Amino acid sequence: MGIRSFIHRLTAPRRIGGVLIEEDVKMVFVINSELKMGKGKIAAQVGHAAVSSTLKSGEKTPHLFEAWLAAGQKKICVKGKDAGHLLELEKKCKSLGINTVKTHDAGHTQIPSGSLTVLSLGPDIESNLDPITGDLKLL
Repeated sequence: MGIRSFIHRLTAPRRIGGVLIEEDVKMVFVINSELKMGKGKIAAQVGHAAVSSTLKSGEKTPHLFEAWLAAGQKKICVKGKDAGHLLELEKKCKSLGINTVKTHDAGHTQIPSGSLTVLSLGPDIESNLDPITGDLKLL
C-alpha cells in the first residue's frame, strides 16, 4: 500500500452499513479498581481485553470494527469501582446491543485466579458509550 492509499484510508469518511459516520468510534476499558493492580498488570489486562474485543467485533459487528480501524482505533481507560460495578455496566451495554468482553486474570502474579480485571466495551459510536461510561474517571 502506498503512502497516499494509507493516508486516504486513515482520513476517508467512515461508513457503517453504507451510512456516513459523523462521530468518532471508540473502545472503552473499565478497570476494576478494587483489585489495586500495578501499572504493568493493568497494561497486560487491557492488552488481553483489546485483543479479545477486536476479534469479537470483527466477527459480530464488522461495520463498527471497520469504522474503528479507519478512525485510528481510539481507546479509553476508565476506573470502575469493583466487579459488581463492571457487571452492572455489562448488563446496560448488552441491553443496548453494545459488544462487551470480560477479562479474568489467570492468577499467576498479583491477584487471585478468576478475578474480573477489565470490562471492554465496543468498539461503538461515542454517543452510545458516553451515557454509560462518561461519568467514570479516566485511569
